[in-house]
Amino acid sequence: MKIILSGGGTGGHIYPALALAEVIKKHEPDTQFLYVGSERGVESNIVPATGMAFDRLTVQGFKRSLSLDNVKTVSLFLKAVREAKKILKEFQPDVVVGTGGYVSGAVVYAAQRLHIPTVIHEQNSIAGVTNKFLSRGATRIGVAFDVALSQFPKGKATVVGNPRAQQVASLKSNFSWRQIGLRDDKQTLLIFGGSQGAPAINLAVIDALETFNQRSYQVVFVTGPKRYQNVLDRMTTQPAENVRILPYIDNMPEVMAQTDAIVARAGATSIAEITALGIPSILIPSPFVTGDHQTKNAQSLVDAGAALMISEPSLSAITLTQAADTLLLNDKVSEAMAAQSTKIGVRDAGERLYALILDAIGE
Repeated sequence: MKIILSGGGTGGHIYPALALAEVIKKHEPDTQFLYVGSERGVESNIVPATGMAFDRLTVQGFKRSLSLDNVKTVSLFLKAVREAKKILKEFQPDVVVGTGGYVSGAVVYAAQRLHIPTVIHEQNSIAGVTNKFLSRGATRIGVAFDVALSQFPKGKATVVGNPRAQQVASLKSNFSWRQIGLRDDKQTLLIFGGSQGAPAINLAVIDALETFNQRSYQVVFVTGPKRYQNVLDRMTTQPAENVRILPYIDNMPEVMAQTDAIVARAGATSIAEITALGIPSILIPSPFVTGDHQTKNAQSLVDAGAALMISEPSLSAITLTQAADTLLLNDKVSEAMAAQSTKIGVRDAGERLYALILDAIGE
């Protein structure tokens, strides 16, 4: 089998595609993959590092306001479609899978014009512009949240979850908190705002540090590499023995597997990882995303009893520590939330999406 994968712009579009490839390889080791990404996107670094064949297209996103840049965007898109058709004709895939981002729009649309089966995957509760555009011509559509079903043509979309969840759930973790000077016999709260950190979360944790120093549970605070020094400069209280401040964690899924509660944004990848591991969480949605989709993502977990949510305008040292205490100082609450998180986590998402791909090819 020959498969083209395409998705870019953020890790939330890239990692599900790579996780899916792992699942397919287990079933069909001889499968040939080609990943088509954008020239300047993070996928141009992430994907080649895995050893997967990679090709590049030049695209850019639309501006929300009226702008002459949008004329260039359309021109680049049409050019990217032409280039994508050349790639498709040369590689001759059995199916093209798009996981979101502007580059996948050009690749999947080109495949649809050439009558090649296409599958798109939507990780968020609010469908992205690219996937909505591609949905009518898609052979099959997989979504991670039930609420996304109604945003696609009736009967075409199926809930499959996020393949990243299956990848994380099957991970064997040998991580010990002793590696960073903490204890393995204490409850641990992990706080992070994404790979680059989040200023609002960082500021709230700085203000809450004195309170965290006094808690029986231990706290690991990941600032983001570019914000680490700024956090240290702003601190007026030094961390106690039960608190560690780090710029970055490169083996995050392994660390998460040893965590009792998590404070995080509500991106699709974070939620997939959290629920795959069955961890209670405090979600702080980013207000700077299209369609406020992180709030909708978080609300899905809150409604299921798997998480607490703090809006960014309501975030403070007080609201953060109160939420943390709710999860880590009340075993009944944390156990109930862990059970619900486990219940809604889709641990066979990669298998489900793989089945959808086979269905698309066989149609």
